[in-house]
Amino acid sequence: MKAVCVYCGSSLGSDPVYLEAAQDLARTLVAREIRVVYGGASVGLMGALADATLEAGGEVVGVMPQQLVDREIAHRGLTELHVVQTMHQRKALMAELSDAFVALPGGIGTLEELIEIFTWEQLGIHSKPLGVINTAGYYDGLAGFLDHAVEQGFQQPAQRAKLVLAADAEDLLARWG
Repeated sequence: MKAVCVYCGSSLGSDPVYLEAAQDLARTLVAREIRVVYGGASVGLMGALADATLEAGGEVVGVMPQQLVDREIAHRGLTELHVVQTMHQRKALMAELSDAFVALPGGIGTLEELIEIFTWEQLGIHSKPLGVINTAGYYDGLAGFLDHAVEQGFQQPAQRAKLVLAADAEDLLARWG
């Protein structure tokens, strides 16, 4: 694995454990010489993830639409920053540049990105590993929903199992193999 796409919040959230999880993921990926691909922002968990990766000597690739660059939230110290025109181009390029996908806590944008890439796997658009860092039970509700979808016949158990919920970065990478 050479690059992992990380979806996460553009805010820090209300609990310091979310920041700690982002920094832990960054250090864990750098220790394995895995580059980070993310949305390119300098704010929130996104910025903290990038900063921690760079501080640990790793590489960070950001992908951001011009509209957000114009708002001055782009991280200016990245290894690479790809500027695209639309959010659709952003997500497609992030997927192309990555060998796996992981979500840290975040809001509706993080959830949308995670669910879209999970859907792409289900449709056979990719076959890359998928996971979430379930910091302080943040994704328990999502896991419950997905399990309910299986119980109700809307998702196959084998497909549900492809989204790995892990306690931390080490746990996730160990479960990916």
